[in-house]
Amino acid sequence: MKTVLMVAEKPSLAQSIAKILSRGTMASHKGLNGACSVHEYTGTFAGQPVHFKMTSVCGHVMTLDFLGKYNKWDKVDPAELFSQAPTEKKEANPKLNMVKFLQVEGRGCDYIVLWLDCDKEGENICFEVLDAVLPVMNKAHGSEKTVFRARFSSITDTDICNAMARLGEPDHNEALSVDARQELDLRIGCAFTRFQTKYFQGKYGDLDSSLISFGPCQTPTLGFCVERHDKIQSFKPETYWVLQAKVNADKDRALLLDWDRVRVFDREIAQMFLNLTKLENTAQVKATSKKEKAKQRPLALNTVEMLRVASSSLGMGPQHAMQTAERLYTQGYISYPRTETTHYPENFDLKGPLRQQANHPYWANTVKQLLAEGINRPRKGHDAGDHPPITPMKAATEAELGGDAWRLYEYITRHFIATVSYDCKYLQSTITFQIGPEHFTCSGKTVLSPGFTEIMPWQSVPPEESLPTCQRGDAFAVNEVKMLEKQTSPPDYLTEAELITLMEKHGIGTDASIPVHINNICQRNYVTVESGRRLKPTNLGIVLVHGYYKIDAELVLPTIRSAVEKQLNLIAHGRADYRQVLGHTLDVFKRKFHYFVDSIAGMDELMEVSFSPLAATGKPLSRCGKCHRFMKYIQAKPSRLHCSHCDETYTLPQNGTIKLYKELRCPLDDFELVLWSSGSRGKSYPLCPYCYNHPPFRDMKKGMGCNECTHPTCQHSLSMLGVGQCVECENGVLVLDPTSGPKWKVACNRCNVVAHCFENAHRVRVAADTCRTCEAALLDVDFNKAKSPLPGGETQHTGCVFCDPVFQELVELKHAAACHPMHRGGPGRRQGRGRARGRRPLGKPGPRRPKDKMSALAAYFV
Repeated sequence: MKTVLMVAEKPSLAQSIAKILSRGTMASHKGLNGACSVHEYTGTFAGQPVHFKMTSVCGHVMTLDFLGKYNKWDKVDPAELFSQAPTEKKEANPKLNMVKFLQVEGRGCDYIVLWLDCDKEGENICFEVLDAVLPVMNKAHGSEKTVFRARFSSITDTDICNAMARLGEPDHNEALSVDARQELDLRIGCAFTRFQTKYFQGKYGDLDSSLISFGPCQTPTLGFCVERHDKIQSFKPETYWVLQAKVNADKDRALLLDWDRVRVFDREIAQMFLNLTKLENTAQVKATSKKEKAKQRPLALNTVEMLRVASSSLGMGPQHAMQTAERLYTQGYISYPRTETTHYPENFDLKGPLRQQANHPYWANTVKQLLAEGINRPRKGHDAGDHPPITPMKAATEAELGGDAWRLYEYITRHFIATVSYDCKYLQSTITFQIGPEHFTCSGKTVLSPGFTEIMPWQSVPPEESLPTCQRGDAFAVNEVKMLEKQTSPPDYLTEAELITLMEKHGIGTDASIPVHINNICQRNYVTVESGRRLKPTNLGIVLVHGYYKIDAELVLPTIRSAVEKQLNLIAHGRADYRQVLGHTLDVFKRKFHYFVDSIAGMDELMEVSFSPLAATGKPLSRCGKCHRFMKYIQAKPSRLHCSHCDETYTLPQNGTIKLYKELRCPLDDFELVLWSSGSRGKSYPLCPYCYNHPPFRDMKKGMGCNECTHPTCQHSLSMLGVGQCVECENGVLVLDPTSGPKWKVACNRCNVVAHCFENAHRVRVAADTCRTCEAALLDVDFNKAKSPLPGGETQHTGCVFCDPVFQELVELKHAAACHPMHRGGPGRRQGRGRARGRRPLGKPGPRRPKDKMSALAAYFV
């Protein structure tokens, strides 16, 4: 029996698709990488019985990066990144071993069906999967077709079965367009980012951004925000005057009239009109009109409109809204959420999704009425040729989804119901009055048929005061005429919704990447999100954009990126050559880069006005080992030490606190040590600022602290404080934290594993002897007599934390908590392989590094 391998983009999608196709008869087990499951069942394929294996990847299998030395900022001129620097495809997440996993599952298979998301990124992932799997699959017989592509827009029985029945081929042109975008963004972004980051962080201490990044899409996005800021700053308010009149409609009610001239900017002229109208006591009706009008139902929902509404009405950032929509899609609640289309195909089953909502407690009556009376065909929108508009595929309740997922689902469902509802119809009445020589108007609206506004009440026509019945020539007593002084007001800062509109209009990014670009300018501290989700540029964001305008406006204007996007779309449609587009675009930006470097003084002049030089920033902390003067600690991102006398800057570990470490000095270079800590729940370690930036031994890398230093005799080094191999990661060593008493900790110098031990111990030392069982170093522990947990009231004990039964009861393992707010609960949170907050007794490690080997490292001293 032949075997068919099927691959989806996410584990949850693979499970849902396999469940539909196997009709629930599948057997499942975890794959070798622990992240992806394999679902197996038997069925028929191409008219023959086969064995199906359904599994998934976790997004992109591969990522593009530079080779070797070209990833080292200090060793490569950024200009080389445009053409000379070779690139390679690396595993996007090496810990997942995705290539090996795919090869294990694909070995011996005869066919492959690709169930990746049906967009350009999905096509690109198709070929990443094929590159891994095809070499290990069984060879095809003759011209037999073995590679198939499933195209679908929702996780429903009908859509999945139809996709399986109409398999096609992956689109190589669309995959190439993604390859081109990745290489352009990598080469252009890295070149500009490396140059301006090194240049400006080497001169200024209060930029408060760890990376001064440039992006072909990111920078024009920031440009829109700064352009609005500049309009606000340059705005000069003007005073104007309006006339406001009131007439008596009846005894208890007065009508407020609007002046037909709207406003005048000359006070004397406004006063003249006021004097003329005040001579009259009655207002003559000059004309009346009644006109039936309609407020159109919305177009079908696409990604950009969903993101706009999520930001402006639901208070959800674009990236969060997109992630929420993707979860709803993988769970089968909505159709594919990445689409530019606002037009339903003629053969789209609109009643099917509508029937799913017929018993929903919030809108059942509206849906049943539509089904009974007949739905209204949705308005004709834009057909981008990708996926149908975003549509609810099954009913859900607030209790079922909860939180933001429910709020977004509710909006999507209400929007869909509104698209098949009728327009809102209302009667607009207008009365034109004349008071003296001036004309005034009063209008009112009366709803005739609410239509779609029943399901979208926030779109309803606001109720207005009903107007009195009158006809031309009728007179009303004037109650009051007055002149009001007002001022023109500046525009407000851009909202996320307005920024999304501008990005879509100018072709900056795609429906999938727009949220990423907006998130990037927030993360880089170029803009801050204010109340109402308005984006206010920071000093750094403003100076960067003004600097780009001063040197080369095209770097920040949307025109050049929009042109590149059009070229990428031509590649996707097979109408442009991949290599030619790539070569031409890189050549254009390479020339711009050289001009930018030559003209950087123009941007530097703006930086000098807004930011302080390194020498004037920070506070004295530790002494330099060269001049023995105090170096200043610059706390703003990226935190670092600067010696103004030597004009040297030393990078430090980020996302933690830095303080002086007991005024102790490094035995190699005489620099005072500093202590980095991630908080009371995390780990801490001392480091030498010079060694951290200039590794003293060949087996050390830049960015290593004393807990990874292989100095054979230094009291702070790994050689003296190392206990044993980490119980979770392969290369880490558990190191005693000598500053943690009386709540002692042993922490891994690679991952975030922390062992809490010997609470209230008076002293803990790493002994020279090792455990006979596991070769870990023994610990010598002294307890206070009053608080000793040792049997018999003893105060001193030497043993192995892994093997000694006395110590095993006194040690608990957990994972360090990252202290920086960016890492709290987000994707960047530093977690080990286990659960972040789980505690358990410390298990046995592998053998400790032999003592003689660690001592021999002295031979590598530089």
